[in-house]
Amino acid sequence: MLPYVFGVDIGGTAIKLGAFRTDGTLLEKWQIPTRTENGGKNVLPDALDALRGWMARNQVTWSQVEGVGMGVPGPVKMDGTVSGCINLNWGEQFLPAVIQELEPGISKFRVTNDVNAATLGELWKGAASHCSSAVMVTLGTGIGCGIVADGRVMSGSEGAAGEIGHFCVDREATVPCKCGKYGCLEQYCSATGLLRCAKLELFRQSSRPSSLRDKKRLSAKDVCDAAREGDALSLELLEELGEKLGWALTAMASTVNPEVFIIGGGLSKAGEVLLRPIAASYRKYAFHAFRDTEFALAELGNDAGIYGCAKMVLG
Repeated sequence: MLPYVFGVDIGGTAIKLGAFRTDGTLLEKWQIPTRTENGGKNVLPDALDALRGWMARNQVTWSQVEGVGMGVPGPVKMDGTVSGCINLNWGEQFLPAVIQELEPGISKFRVTNDVNAATLGELWKGAASHCSSAVMVTLGTGIGCGIVADGRVMSGSEGAAGEIGHFCVDREATVPCKCGKYGCLEQYCSATGLLRCAKLELFRQSSRPSSLRDKKRLSAKDVCDAAREGDALSLELLEELGEKLGWALTAMASTVNPEVFIIGGGLSKAGEVLLRPIAASYRKYAFHAFRDTEFALAELGNDAGIYGCAKMVLG
């Protein structure tokens, strides 16, 4: 195996890059802005220029690089076809061919959805390094989900495996999700959803005391912080989040049966006050054969993607 491998995690705001030795040692990580104008045509050339810059500074040639792994914020089919990335202004494109044309020196290229990459990273060097299968759920502006079974990313026929954010958890809901449907998990369990629910309950229970009323610009982080400090309303909001997400994960477990569920994304910084109700709800509803599935908080943070991208190349 050649000495170096690159991981490239492309986001709507920044492109995160990592240079690794093929033994898994991270040599350097850095990021550049994502230029999404003009249909996102600059995204891939910018990423490759950043890699070439590192190579020039470190006197490395493509003949010493095992390959490049990439994560993108959208569905990716098993052959590397990106079905479209809204945040990058991309339509459908066959990424391996695009990369080969932009940089013929790359001998091996792998691409997957960014959350799948982060899941693989946590399995390789993070919270699930003792496991070979995991489902990772990221709770941020929306909900992402990555699936790795027996060390292999599961992307599905259209690259959309794991899209649990739009799993219906409330059939009586009357407020539409941004996808156009109703009662989606993302409406309740993402950071945006938690904030929406908090504002709704503060209005509904207008006479109930809560430290959340002291916040001039309420955020999901405020709800989590208040829950850790014992605010009753905030604790109930996280209990309800856990109830819905735990129930949804039983469906994932009956399909994938992972060794561990990893909770990541911005909300995961809340720690045990968030993890506890999710795991409790899951165990309440789960079939006995997988009721004891492990739950863990993500450990690699924003680096999980670059680790997973590198690991894809290494196999």
